Amino acid sequence: MANEERGRRDGWKKAGLIGLGTVLGVLLSLNFSAIAQREAKTPIPYEDLQLLSAVFGRIKSDYVEQVPDDKLIKEAINGMVRGLDPHSDFLDADAFKELQVSTQGKFGGLGIEVGVEDGVVRVTSPIEDTPAFRAGIKAGDLIVKIDDTATRGLPLSKAVEKMRGKPGTQVVLTVVRKDADTPLTFTLTREEINVKSVRAKMLEPGYGYVRIRTFQERTGEDLARALKDFYAKGELKGLVLDVRSDPGGLLNQAVAVSAAFLPKDALVVYTDGRTPDARMRLLATKDNYSRRGEDFFRDLPPAVKKVPMVVLVDGGTASASEIVAGALQDHKRATVIGNQTFGKGSVQTILPLGNNAGLKLTTARYYTPSGRSIQAKGIEPDIHVDDGRDVGARIREANLERHLETNKPGAAAAEPAKGAAPAAAPAKPGDANKSEAMPPLPRFEFGAADDFQLQQAMNHLKGQPVIASTKAVAAANTAVPAAKP
Repeated sequence: MANEERGRRDGWKKAGLIGLGTVLGVLLSLNFSAIAQREAKTPIPYEDLQLLSAVFGRIKSDYVEQVPDDKLIKEAINGMVRGLDPHSDFLDADAFKELQVSTQGKFGGLGIEVGVEDGVVRVTSPIEDTPAFRAGIKAGDLIVKIDDTATRGLPLSKAVEKMRGKPGTQVVLTVVRKDADTPLTFTLTREEINVKSVRAKMLEPGYGYVRIRTFQERTGEDLARALKDFYAKGELKGLVLDVRSDPGGLLNQAVAVSAAFLPKDALVVYTDGRTPDARMRLLATKDNYSRRGEDFFRDLPPAVKKVPMVVLVDGGTASASEIVAGALQDHKRATVIGNQTFGKGSVQTILPLGNNAGLKLTTARYYTPSGRSIQAKGIEPDIHVDDGRDVGARIREANLERHLETNKPGAAAAEPAKGAAPAAAPAKPGDANKSEAMPPLPRFEFGAADDFQLQQAMNHLKGQPVIASTKAVAAANTAVPAAKP
C-alpha cells in the first residue's frame, strides 16, 4: 500500500499542466500541484517584513474601526499576489471551495466568463446559449454593480459568488459599456450552466463544420465522434474548426484536439518557467491527452490527418484554443483565418496552503511548436478576415494591467509528459436574461448562414477569393455603376 500511495503521489506530480476555466478570470491554464509546501530558497527580507509589521500594528491600534487579525492578513496576502499579474490570486477557504465546485462543470449561474480591469469586474466572453448571451451581455462590458453591491475593489471570487446561485433566482447587474452613454441595467435569471463543448454539422456535401466552445473533459471524445459521423456520410473535401470566442479550458484536451489532425508524436505545445515542473513538452500522443488510458482517436479514418482545414479565430480565442490554432498553424496543417487572438499564454499552478486555502500562481509561459510565445501577443491569422465584431470594446491580454510581457523561452523544456493532467471542467460564472434599460440586443450566431468569416473559410477551402472584411462587401454593394454609352 505504501508503494502504491507513493506511486500515486509521483504520478500526480508528473501529471503536470491542465487548462482550467475558473471563475477567477479568463479560462486559465492551471498546474495542480500535490505539494502543499515548497522550501523557500531565498533569504527572508526581514527589514521589509518589519515594515509590514509596523503597518499592521498601526492599523490595529489607530484605524477608525477594529479590524480582525485574519482579515488584515488575508488582505495583505491578496494585495501581494494580485500585484503580480492578472491571473495570480490567493484562494481563501471560500474561494478554494468555489474552485472545487467550478470543476464539476454544473452550477447555477449566468453564463459569462469574467476577469478584472482596474478593480472592476470585466466580461471576457458570454457563453453561447446561456442567460447572459441571450440578453446581449457583451465581451468588454464592465459590471460595476451586482444587485446593490459595487464591484470596484471587490475580490473577483466574491463577485462571482454573488452572481452564482440557485437556478430560477434573479440578480440585477449594472453594466458600463464603451459605446453606451449611460449604465445599462440587466435583471437576470440564473440557470444551471452546463455548456456542451462540441457542436458539429455538415455545411454542404463534403464540407464539415466543428465548433468548440470550451475545452472540457470529454472534448476530444466528442470531436472523435463528430469526425466519424462526418466520414460515415462520405469523404470530406474540407473541414472548418471554429474556436472563435473559445476562452480555453483543459490543456490535455487542447492536445487531444490538435492530435486528431497532426501526425503521431508531433509537438503540440511546450512551457517554460523557472522550476523543472514548469518546463514540459506535450506531444500528439495518447499519454498526453487521455487520462483513462483509452485512445478515442485510434479508429479515426486516416483521411482526417490530411483533409484541407481552416481554423477560425477571433479576439476571444484564448488559452487552450490558442494552443490548438498555434499548433496546427506551425505544422502547416491548417490555415488560420479571422482576427488576432486574445494572447493568454501563461500557466497557473494551484498550490494548497493548508486550512483549505491555496495560492494560484503564474509559473510558466506557453510556446507554440516553433517557439512563438502566445503571451500578450496571441496568434496572428494567416488570412485576416474582419466581420466587424472585434472593434471597439474588445479587451485582450495585452490590455490587462500588470500582464506578463512576451518572453523568449529560456532553459530547454522538460521531457514529454508521461501522463495526462488531472481532470477539471471549465467554469462559467455570470447570468443575463432580460434587460430593464434596453431591449435584448441582436446576437451573433457562430456557424449561421450569415456568418461572414465562415463564408470566407468556405471560399478558401474551395479555392475561391477570400474577402477581407464586411466593409469591402458594403463598399462593393454601394458602388455607383459606370454609365453605359
